[in-house]
Amino acid sequence: MAEPVAAMCDQLIKAVNVMMDSESSQVYRLEALKFCEEFKEKCPFCVPCGLQLADKSQTAIVRHFGLQILEHVIKFRWNDMEQQEKFQLKNYAMILLSTGTHSILEEESHIKDVLSRIMVEMIKREWPQHWPDMLKEMETLTSMGEAQTELVMLILLRLAEDVITFQTLPAQRRRDIQQTLTQNMDSIFSFLLTILQLNVDQYRKEKRTTGHEFQAKAHCRVAVATLNTLAGYIDWVALGHITNDNCRLLEMLCLLLSEPGLQLEAAECLLIAVSRKGKLEDRKPLMLLFDDVAMHYILSAAQTADGAAICSRTSPTQLDQSVGVVERHYTFLKRLCQVLCALGGQLCSLVGSDVEVEVPANLIKFTEAFLAFTTHPSQFLRSSTQMTWGSLFRHEILSKDPVVVEMTVKYLRATMKNLVKTGFPSKNDNPSCEYSRVDFDSDEDFNFFFNSFRAQQGDVVRLACRIIPLEAFQIAAELLHYQIISPIDTGSKTAEGLCSIISPSVVQWEAMTVFTESVVGQLFKNLEEEKLPVDQGMELVQAVLNFDTRDPLILSCVLSNVSALFPFVTHRPHFLPQVLYKLFAALTFEVVEESKVPRTRAVKNVRRHACSSIIKMCRDYPHFVLPCFEMLYTHVKKLLSNEALLTQMEKSALMEALVLISNQFKDYHRQQAFLEELMASVAARWTSDEMRRVLWDPALFLSFVGADQPGSEPGQDDASAINRTRLSFCVYTILGVVKRARWPADLEEAKAGGFVVGLTPSGAPIYRNPCAPQVLALLPNLLALIRTLNSLFMPENMARLSETFSKTYDLMDVEKNIVLGLPQQHLENPDSPVYKSSLERMQGFFFTLYDNSFHVLGGAGVSLQQDFYTIQGLAEQIVGSAFSSLDHVPDHRLRPILRVFLKQLVLSCPQDYYDSLLCPLLGPLLTYMLQRLNVKWQIINQRSSMNGEDEEEEQVCEESQVTQEMLDEHLVRLVTREVLDLLTVSCISRKVPEPAGNKEELDEEESMESSQVVPSAQPTDELTELGKCLVKHEDIYMTLLTISFTALSWKDTSNCHRTASMVCWTLLRQVLGGNLLAEAVTWFYTSVLRGLQMHGQHEVCNSTLTLLAMLIYENLRPGYMELRGVMSQIPNINLDALDQYDHRLLDTNPNAHKVGDKKRKDQFKKLLAGTVGKPLGQQFKKEVHIRNLPSLFKKTKPEKKDILDSETSVLADLFSPLEDKL
Repeated sequence: MAEPVAAMCDQLIKAVNVMMDSESSQVYRLEALKFCEEFKEKCPFCVPCGLQLADKSQTAIVRHFGLQILEHVIKFRWNDMEQQEKFQLKNYAMILLSTGTHSILEEESHIKDVLSRIMVEMIKREWPQHWPDMLKEMETLTSMGEAQTELVMLILLRLAEDVITFQTLPAQRRRDIQQTLTQNMDSIFSFLLTILQLNVDQYRKEKRTTGHEFQAKAHCRVAVATLNTLAGYIDWVALGHITNDNCRLLEMLCLLLSEPGLQLEAAECLLIAVSRKGKLEDRKPLMLLFDDVAMHYILSAAQTADGAAICSRTSPTQLDQSVGVVERHYTFLKRLCQVLCALGGQLCSLVGSDVEVEVPANLIKFTEAFLAFTTHPSQFLRSSTQMTWGSLFRHEILSKDPVVVEMTVKYLRATMKNLVKTGFPSKNDNPSCEYSRVDFDSDEDFNFFFNSFRAQQGDVVRLACRIIPLEAFQIAAELLHYQIISPIDTGSKTAEGLCSIISPSVVQWEAMTVFTESVVGQLFKNLEEEKLPVDQGMELVQAVLNFDTRDPLILSCVLSNVSALFPFVTHRPHFLPQVLYKLFAALTFEVVEESKVPRTRAVKNVRRHACSSIIKMCRDYPHFVLPCFEMLYTHVKKLLSNEALLTQMEKSALMEALVLISNQFKDYHRQQAFLEELMASVAARWTSDEMRRVLWDPALFLSFVGADQPGSEPGQDDASAINRTRLSFCVYTILGVVKRARWPADLEEAKAGGFVVGLTPSGAPIYRNPCAPQVLALLPNLLALIRTLNSLFMPENMARLSETFSKTYDLMDVEKNIVLGLPQQHLENPDSPVYKSSLERMQGFFFTLYDNSFHVLGGAGVSLQQDFYTIQGLAEQIVGSAFSSLDHVPDHRLRPILRVFLKQLVLSCPQDYYDSLLCPLLGPLLTYMLQRLNVKWQIINQRSSMNGEDEEEEQVCEESQVTQEMLDEHLVRLVTREVLDLLTVSCISRKVPEPAGNKEELDEEESMESSQVVPSAQPTDELTELGKCLVKHEDIYMTLLTISFTALSWKDTSNCHRTASMVCWTLLRQVLGGNLLAEAVTWFYTSVLRGLQMHGQHEVCNSTLTLLAMLIYENLRPGYMELRGVMSQIPNINLDALDQYDHRLLDTNPNAHKVGDKKRKDQFKKLLAGTVGKPLGQQFKKEVHIRNLPSLFKKTKPEKKDILDSETSVLADLFSPLEDKL
């Protein structure tokens, strides 16, 4: 046998060298790979070949391949090997561990890795039943040297990962190994700590001895491996092992924080330990880390690491090495910061709980250290501390502690600096920049992070203000005064002398604005009115109003501060006109007056900001603004008279503000007269004969808006552009009035003002909206506009578009990015004019017009109430407009119909109009959407299945075509979600289950069980009143069922899970008592199985679909034998197990043994296992089979005794005479 083995080894060595040689051709490399793979699968002497190739004398590549052969044998041939062969292979592996490797520093890491894999694969198959001394053998190996000790650590770590973390073996084997590990955990931990202590001591000793660097590095390598192994166990073992022996492990870890070679791994272990959840009493010993000694080690390590990073960073030599050193020290700092955060979390959980933990005596030391991380130059470290600060400020006891109160002031002052956006990776203007280059790939990446970080800081500042509201306001006032008197610093020189978004003054003003908004809002919530610093607040208001700037970016921040401080103005009403003048000046703001150049983005933002500030003021304080109504109205009319002064959106915003104040008239006739006057010009234009002809005829409409003509350049006189402007303004105005006009919230005021016209049969008031007469008069033309907009997608109307506007109906780039989930560009230059092409302006016009039209329809029901629902033939009118030409309407234009219009209509429609309005609308629409979506999903499925077949075509396929396919698929998903969301809102009344106690207090076994998704046995959702109404119509009911069950096998996991868990059973059980056709029952059940085939690979979907299948089977199987036939067709189903399940299900004997819910689900899940589809990555993977061994831990059933006998003996003992021992 030696000769063929030697010959085969020579061939294998050649093949491996060919595969790994960069000079080899593709053909030779593939042939060599095929030869090696065939050898592993078919050769009878894999083990001797593998052992020969794994010999130390071979090259590392050949040795690695030899060890891979042995691993392959263990994984795929173990079950077919004789016991003697297994024993021999295990002995060979132990010899390889003991003598088959080079020294610890010379051996390649991939050799160590594959050796540990080989041992773990054997352990998973044999331990503990057939290899009871495994742990002792591992311990013996560690006495042979550092290389063997490191290998043992790698084996123990991989074993924990495979069994606990990744769970890559059958349940019974996993349970056997885990329970054996748990039983031996005391000795394992003692063993690991002894190895760690021994090697750390040796490392320190050898490090101090000249010429012993090699030995020192070897011991350091073992200590690192031991710490990594500990990290793999600390995460899941009982907390008692971590805190055993007066927290010896934690003490060792704290000491190692000062050891540069081991500190990072020690910090990782410490972080895992202090982040543990579990019972509070088990976590109490972790408070030992708040002692002076432990805290000293943590803080001194942080200071040393920070200093080392700074030193190495400024080192002029060895640039490459210094970068690495900085990163390691920086990573260590991050871990220490996370350790302090976790300690803060434990503190908040334990203080004030039942386990009676006192506030630590050195809390000030902890908070000072924490503040040091909050003021560190690294933006990442600053952000890491925010959640813990929030927990401290929110805590009922700690937030009142004098130390935390004092620290709150320091935190607020630090946050004022942290809110300033500095540290862009591409810059060098701040110490943060260097850290940002490690943490962020680009300025956009940093900007996205910082916006989130700033919002997080705002939340924590609000919590801090609840503790010290007045002190917080003093800080804000002081900083705002300073900002106002500071000269504007633009940073770099620009042509107009204006700031950019990263100019020093802009970032300071932005930070100040966030701080002021956070502080002032909490001030009014947490202080009684008489304690409010009104005089000081009004000083600030006056200072901000007097501050004058022509820089749009800074002016935008000034407007935000005006809005934030406005609550003070409500205490000094005579200041209101000044505020309004400031806002109206900003509303017409221009950098260069009478300029023909398009406005810059910054100028547009200022004007929009002014509009939103006016609306917010009128919405939140309408009674306060009411006395200035006439002045406001006069000024608005003056602005509206100049058609070119404001954009359509700005005009409609001003009209919305007026409508909001008019709600305070509380007089129906007065408000109606005002609204009639306000809308007079719009009504006249909208109902004119010319507009009627345009809105009712697609050809005239396209000509009116200029879509059938060549586009004109910006700035040229364009009649079509004026037409589009006026049309947009009409729809904006109707929307604004519908959205804002309301009756008084107080019933008595509504009655006195003439808003109540009667009562419903249940006694609820029926209101009338003062805008109803005007809006109802405009509604016919709005419906005509919607019908025309839908018809524009028909081929004959598409042909009318000019070449310039041929892509008018395509998605805009902004919409595409939203659909595809691509980030928007946040760092565009705000100073550049916003030039838009003719096509972009036309696209924007159609998008806004379409969206706003459906917003009007969606809001009409809420606003107009019975005046809208009682329109004669309303359902027919909507079907004739909103539902017309749907075959031609693209997916992205369907979404507003579903989400903006129909969903709002369903939510607001009174029950009296379900039959007359909603059923005639939802029935045809859902039927149509079912047909449409079925076709779309078939195309997607065909495209997926053809991908592998058309590789050549795919290579030449243009990128734009691929992107378009992705876009189309995403849109189909979104439309599907909108349809199912509409169906759910219409039919399902969700009942939320109560939370099951405090998650933090789950013990280890409970948390492991809860990690597996186990849905409740019976969904508790019920039908809504509308759902009950829809179910009465058989055709609508069948459509609802068909959509719900068909959606289970569409390629969208979130849709599948939501529909299976909420909708399917709730709908189906309504017909359980009826006479369902056998074909229908079979189809419903098969649909669920198809869903399992498509989505069963995902645990969440698997659980919900299995539960749904079980509910259908158990409820319908007694009446439908056909379900048994469906089950019998499942691949690899155990028919005996199916018979047993059926027998228990159909057994009517009340005394029969009943199986528990969980066990029943597990049994049913096994029956359905053959239907579950595999993920693509697993479909062609060779399966590993690990056999179960005889169980070690069988539960013994308690012996049944006669209760009378047992009780008799107990009673006899109670009354038996006792020996007198006194």
